[in-house]
Amino acid sequence: MSAEAQSALFISGVLAGGYAVASLFFLRFWRRTRDRLFAWFAASFALLLVQRIALAAAAAADVNTDWLYVVRLLAFVLIIVAIVDKNRTTGREG
Repeated sequence: MSAEAQSALFISGVLAGGYAVASLFFLRFWRRTRDRLFAWFAASFALLLVQRIALAAAAAADVNTDWLYVVRLLAFVLIIVAIVDKNRTTGREG
């Protein structure tokens, strides 16, 4: 394995760790407050974690990874849905 491939896998591992921490962080706040915003964010970061792990595994196996970016798109759509949902429920209460 080349040095460039090793550094790419290392960066993928660091990103996966960051996504795991962020997901657990939002999950903790969701358990404490039961606010759906935190649940949506925890789910989206969990999707980003799964996508990053699958991307690293597929890159190591030399497999086509284009379809994995749909998972990333879905994670960002979840974040947008969470923000819209939070703003809609906040507007009704006030």
